[in-house]
Amino acid sequence: MREAQIRERAFAMPLTSPSYPRGPYRFVHREFLNITYRTDPERLRAVVPEPLEVESPIVKYEFIRMPDSTGFGDYTETGQVLSVSFRGRKGGYSHCMFLNDEGPLAGGRELWGFPKKLAEPKLGVETDTLVGTLDYGRIRIATGTMGYKYQAADLAAVRASLEAPNYLLKIIPHVDGSARICELVEYYLTDVDVKGAWVGPGALELRSHALAPLAELPVLEVLSATHIVADLTLSLGKVVHDYLA
Repeated sequence: MREAQIRERAFAMPLTSPSYPRGPYRFVHREFLNITYRTDPERLRAVVPEPLEVESPIVKYEFIRMPDSTGFGDYTETGQVLSVSFRGRKGGYSHCMFLNDEGPLAGGRELWGFPKKLAEPKLGVETDTLVGTLDYGRIRIATGTMGYKYQAADLAAVRASLEAPNYLLKIIPHVDGSARICELVEYYLTDVDVKGAWVGPGALELRSHALAPLAELPVLEVLSATHIVADLTLSLGKVVHDYLA
């Protein structure tokens, strides 16, 4: 294989059988259970990287079903998004994420810097309740519940929340174990079509785990629960701060 061929084909690992295709990445009928809660502000500040600023002691815990996604297939994801601002723009910082599919796990980490780890999240309906769970190995570490389609939500407000800026800390190591890339990445969800959205009573339980530190941001008060169904595109990001420059 000649060098020119390598440069042409080298967009993902492994070279001869990439874990994911080239974007863009479109998601059809993506379903969210978002439970927003108040947490300990000091613990929150301890995990938010500068130059991001803590906007409020608010965490959004997400369970997301993705049954039809370009190149990534059918999978489920869950994790915490923290309320931050960057140069006056309010947005969300992804703190912990867990999913059950190798393609978007590798692509999310390598392209954007999503903090993804392998686990087993689920989202479904149990009679009159929307239920999200996360198992790390055989241990249940997160359970979220919400009254199913309890009350219609404001679709314009939901769409605006999906279109807000999002931030990630992307780290790629050098072969000697030092950081080769250490960047703050900004990305957006685009071409958003909200098919339905609901609010209702919600509850969230997080359990401590050494390798999945969700409970390090404790649930002090559940503020809201939202159920969203939407089509959208996950746009590629841009570097807004280089920690190694």
